[in-house]
Amino acid sequence: MENLENRRNFLKKSAIVSVGLAAGLNSLGAIQNITKTGANDKIRMGFIGIGNRGSQLLELFMQNKDVEIAALCDIYEPYLLRDRTKVDPRYLADRDGQVPQMGGKFLTKPKIYNDYRKLLEDKSIDAVCIASPDHWHAIQMIEAVKAGKDVYVEKPLTQTIHEGRTMVNVWKASDRVVAVGLNRRGNEVYQKLAKEIPLGKIGQVTVARASHVSNMFPNGIGKLKAEQPPKDFNWDMWLGPRADRPYQYNIAPYYFRWWGDYSSQMGNWGVHYMDAIRWMMGEVAPIAITAQGGKYVLDHDGNIPDTMQVTFEFASKKMITFSIFEVSSGDILPYGEIELRGTKGNLYASQDGYRIVPAKKRQFQKWDPMIKAEEFSIPSQDLKDGSNAFATANLIRDFLDCIKTRKVPLCSLEDGHRSTSFAHLANIALATGQRLQWDPEHEKFTNSDAANKLLHYEYRKPWKL
Repeated sequence: MENLENRRNFLKKSAIVSVGLAAGLNSLGAIQNITKTGANDKIRMGFIGIGNRGSQLLELFMQNKDVEIAALCDIYEPYLLRDRTKVDPRYLADRDGQVPQMGGKFLTKPKIYNDYRKLLEDKSIDAVCIASPDHWHAIQMIEAVKAGKDVYVEKPLTQTIHEGRTMVNVWKASDRVVAVGLNRRGNEVYQKLAKEIPLGKIGQVTVARASHVSNMFPNGIGKLKAEQPPKDFNWDMWLGPRADRPYQYNIAPYYFRWWGDYSSQMGNWGVHYMDAIRWMMGEVAPIAITAQGGKYVLDHDGNIPDTMQVTFEFASKKMITFSIFEVSSGDILPYGEIELRGTKGNLYASQDGYRIVPAKKRQFQKWDPMIKAEEFSIPSQDLKDGSNAFATANLIRDFLDCIKTRKVPLCSLEDGHRSTSFAHLANIALATGQRLQWDPEHEKFTNSDAANKLLHYEYRKPWKL
């Protein structure tokens, strides 16, 4: 307990030092204070979920010298032991790219847990990174905050809108730092555009669009029967609050993204784009949602749509459209991943850079172009590990700094909840087949009782928020 108190005192002192350096005050004293700190002054991190994404985050956290990897938790033993030779050969054969490489070296041997609750009981841990499947995020984040931990939680934040608001309420009642891994918030391109687009960089923006394209034709995730899970895979714990069902090989690991009970592609990919778009457009939440689509082509066990088109309408008279095309291929936009259409020009943006194309005069117009063509890109040397890793590394560094300063991270929990809500609103609109009207303040549908019943689900006992 004394070591924990010493570390927390150090973190508070570090925050004071940061403020002092920024103001040019007592910098020599600040430097001397830092050099006297020892190994125990590092931020001791625990990791819950160290599969595909969790291992990527683990590696990025390890690149920060003020981090000590104190504990690991997973329900699959080979991941927990960081031993790829023990991974089920079928996983390696079918989804090798989603099985983490592992084998990394830790400066100090972390404790290992197969139950996240035991990790949270460890009072020596300062903060946790949660990268478990989507349906676990709410329970684990809430319990982590109540255990006094700061939290970095991966996207999509939740599996239901009710979960998200509950998480925000618990966080607001605490003194914890909680960051959400919507990585475009850590990207220089989008940070720049989020400042400039609201100031009229491309004129008045009325429409934005993005899409997720991934051709899974013809077999998707396949058709399989229930079977026994690998002996070192805790299937009951993986299910957690979701209804009991037999293990199926094309659900976990990783394939849960195509099962509506556990995730969706609207949540997996759509949340990234919706977050960046609403950030640039200065929007919080839509007031109406329409969705069309379904499982049109793929004859597989996955039960989410392979084809989907969603329109979000805002009180400001703006619209966002998002498309999911998982049975075709090819680029939708001439450049980048997001398009914003303005009265003076169109913006095409990605995590690598952006291009602005000036508007052309058409019928009845007599004006010359009102803006010039523009291009911006992040230097290639900064993106040597890829733009996703670059942006995520920035988010992680910001989170660690916020632990010391107690400031709100680049992607706050409220922002994470609002952006993730777009996915749930889209999925509910598709499920009901209605043009849904949404009250963003009370987070309720105003024209559909059936839709309101889908704002949450009944957890399997003994799990609860």
